[in-house]
Amino acid sequence: MKKGPESGTWPLAGVPSKLAESNPDNSRSGGASAKEKAVLSSPGEAENAQLKPSRETPRKKLCGYLNKLGIKGPIKTWKSRWFIYDENKCHLLYYRTAQDVNPLGSIDLSSASFDCKVENGEGVFEIRTPSRVFTLKAISKQAMMYWLQQLQVRRWEFCNAASRFPVGSSQLVNEPLADRTNVVDSEAFMPPVKTPTEVVGLKAASLPAPQTSTALQNISLKHPWTEIQNTVYNICVAKQLRGNNGNIFNFSEFQEHPESLDEEQEAEVEAGCAVKEEIPEDGRLESRMNWVRKAKWMNSGFLGLAEELSRERSSMDKVSVLQQQILTLTEEVKSQKELVKLLHKALEAAQQEKRVSSMYLTAAEDKDRLELVRHKVRQIADLTSRLEALEKEKKELEQMLALRDSHIQELKEHVQHLMEKNHAKQEVIMALTEQMARELSDPLQEANTITAETLYKQQEEIEHLKDDIDAYKTQNQFLNSEIHQVTRLWTSAAENEKALLMKCACLQARNCQMESKYLTVLRKLQETVPGLPSSDAELVRNLIQEALQWDVKEGAEEGLNLNPVSEYDEYGFMTVPDYEVEDWKLLAKIQALEIKSNNLRSQEVVEKPLRDRWNGVGELSPSAELKGLIRSGIPVEHRQRVWRWIVSRHCSRLPDHYQRLLRQSKSTEHPACRQIELDLPRTLTNNKYFSSPTSQLIPKLRRVLLAFSWHNPAIGYCQGLNRLAAVALLVLEDEESAFWCLVHIVENLMPADYYSDTLITSQVDQRVFKDFLAEKLPRLTAHFEQHQIDVSLITFNWFLVAFVDSLVSDILLRVWDAFLYEGTKVIFRYALAIFKYNEEEILRIHDNVEIYQYLRFFTRMIMDGRKLMNIAFNELNPFPMKLLRNRRTMHREELETELCELEQIKAAYVKERAEQGPQDLQDVVSEEEEEI
Repeated sequence: MKKGPESGTWPLAGVPSKLAESNPDNSRSGGASAKEKAVLSSPGEAENAQLKPSRETPRKKLCGYLNKLGIKGPIKTWKSRWFIYDENKCHLLYYRTAQDVNPLGSIDLSSASFDCKVENGEGVFEIRTPSRVFTLKAISKQAMMYWLQQLQVRRWEFCNAASRFPVGSSQLVNEPLADRTNVVDSEAFMPPVKTPTEVVGLKAASLPAPQTSTALQNISLKHPWTEIQNTVYNICVAKQLRGNNGNIFNFSEFQEHPESLDEEQEAEVEAGCAVKEEIPEDGRLESRMNWVRKAKWMNSGFLGLAEELSRERSSMDKVSVLQQQILTLTEEVKSQKELVKLLHKALEAAQQEKRVSSMYLTAAEDKDRLELVRHKVRQIADLTSRLEALEKEKKELEQMLALRDSHIQELKEHVQHLMEKNHAKQEVIMALTEQMARELSDPLQEANTITAETLYKQQEEIEHLKDDIDAYKTQNQFLNSEIHQVTRLWTSAAENEKALLMKCACLQARNCQMESKYLTVLRKLQETVPGLPSSDAELVRNLIQEALQWDVKEGAEEGLNLNPVSEYDEYGFMTVPDYEVEDWKLLAKIQALEIKSNNLRSQEVVEKPLRDRWNGVGELSPSAELKGLIRSGIPVEHRQRVWRWIVSRHCSRLPDHYQRLLRQSKSTEHPACRQIELDLPRTLTNNKYFSSPTSQLIPKLRRVLLAFSWHNPAIGYCQGLNRLAAVALLVLEDEESAFWCLVHIVENLMPADYYSDTLITSQVDQRVFKDFLAEKLPRLTAHFEQHQIDVSLITFNWFLVAFVDSLVSDILLRVWDAFLYEGTKVIFRYALAIFKYNEEEILRIHDNVEIYQYLRFFTRMIMDGRKLMNIAFNELNPFPMKLLRNRRTMHREELETELCELEQIKAAYVKERAEQGPQDLQDVVSEEEEEI
């Protein structure tokens, strides 16, 4: 079916052409399909429509006439507008009439909220958008609630439609949206409103627009061009219709009964007349109702009830006066009791003074009198101090009294106000009483008439109040529904934002990996530059220079930077290594990108669940669960608390012990003081809190090391203790806590003689580690033996300082978490895990010099702490502590035997040299001279 002049139908504003073409019988059925007519003609089904849209029946078009409050300067006027909802954009379009083509404006509902207030009037509601508030008015309360509920449903469906999210989004983004529905929750705060079919829907478009008081009032002066376009279009359409049918009001739905329009107009005129004639009828009806209500009031016992109330009121007043007198007398008795107590205290003080004076007069010697005078002076001083305290208390009480006085004054004013109101009410009551007395003296009929009129007015007020209560209940239900839906929309938006942030983090991590691979390729090309042609070598040098100029910290300023790589971490360690070798600067960039990539990937998947588990841990107690949590790494906000708890379990802190050691170090210089001063500037040079000689932690570290040297004279100070104490200071922050942490490491965790002059136990651990390396990583051990690599040259420092200055700070602190809780076996686990982590890289190197160079810095190339932890605690199992103790005992015996043999050889050599006597210097020939 064609649309426009050929069909003789008027176009509806905002109604798509497909709607008109959906039924070929539109010309005979008045523009609606048979199914639509059935729905519209059966009010039982239409009125009971639910908020949830049905998938089986087609969605009804939301449209109809509403009055819109227009503001032109200081004048506010209501203008009739045709409103229609746009499903695609979630906009509410409004036209001057239903036949207009171009809308006058639109209201964005996607971020709007709805409100209805009783004081605004019946049928008035508001649509609040971020930029403007639209005030609309429906013809009835039912129509208003229908519009509000339908707009809520449309807004919810649009905000939760899957089409709003980009197609092809990653699974990470779409995952939180998988279980959502596009309909409103079944929980409803108010029942569904019946559909007012006569004022809402396509059927309302065929009805004439509501008339305004003036002809020009409904014209929109803000949209003149749109008004002109709509007017020209309507004129053209009217001409075409007049040429075809001769009647410009020839709607398609009235083709079968063209005379229905005239009948409707006549009915409206008759209805208007009837409204005017209803006024006197209502007046007569009102007077009749008055007499009926007066008669009902006469039959009630209103007069007897008034007398009974007056008697009750007089007895209640007497009781209240007596109660007030009782309270006053009770307060007076309390004050008299307090006065008696004060007089008793004064009497006791006077008697005490009398006794002291008599003792002074009866004293035989001046010495006794002097002692009495001194006693008196002490009493005077004591009384003076008490007097000062009482004066201070007096001032505070005076301030409090002033505050209370002000409060009492306010209460008095309030009481005065209430008394005035009460007096006014009493006067009204007296006037009403006098009036009632006069009415009782009048004839019975006149009294009944006046009383019935008063009662009728009160009943009328009660009816109005009931209507207001119902209106407020309706408003409360709708506002609760609106708050509920807006909260759900906000929650949905927050979930979507979180999913998008996770996706962005994944994309950033992927970008960092790509940049890392690019820099790795550049580094490989940098090594092969001498063998490239001159043009290719120049290109590689330019690319390397450009990569070195790019700053990792500023690389993400253009986009969303979720987890920027700062120069220092939470404990002051440098996040980007500072290599002195020029060729390794690209390597530092690669490491920084790998750190950022790992942080972004593990932030939501690993770190957040782990932090949530730690937040749920209350009081700490040893358990398998706590052991697993500590191995996974302690979050920054919990690490200090857990470390203090671990140290306190194994070290009984003696009170004032640390302060006593500090006083001893100040009074007497320790032999190790000079070595401590030499090692202080070399402590944690990659940490900003120790890199400068003027750093605040340097004096704290000095005091901790000096205190420990006096606490354990057998060790005193050994190189490496400075780094252990420095890490403890960074985490625990308190000097004394760091001192006891150092004591726990040296005396409880590490075996005896680990930090002695001979370092014998440290050498034993290196032999034990070689045994474990041969068992766990046999291929790597064979590779080291083939190229004559002694791994103890690298690993000795690992064990001595627990990987400080070897691993990046994040992995180092995770190692220390488990090390402080479990002991030295953690160092063995992580040392083996480090070689396992880089096993394939080491096996590809076949030159012993290159292997040593790689082993010097390969620990700082480990960026995936989770992978390293998994190797240490899962792939290298079993790792029993009993086996470690047995190996230590065996190798210690072997080492002690070797040391004894070495001492014997040394003693024999010295004895032999002594027997030979002094040699002539001329007989001594150097190796170079012998070769010549």
